[in-house]
Amino acid sequence: MASYVAPELRDKFESLPINLKNCILEKNVQLKNIYDLIHVLEDIVAEGEAE
Repeated sequence: MASYVAPELRDKFESLPINLKNCILEKNVQLKNIYDLIHVLEDIVAEGEAE
């Protein structure tokens, strides 16, 4: 499954740093609304804290 970013989130997604965008896209997520994006970002933070 490939990652998907809804058109209404595209501007917010594109404003993120390239490394963070790549990390999100590698997770093969479906970003349909801002809450999906927030959830993925929370997961990334939690993974970083666990290391």
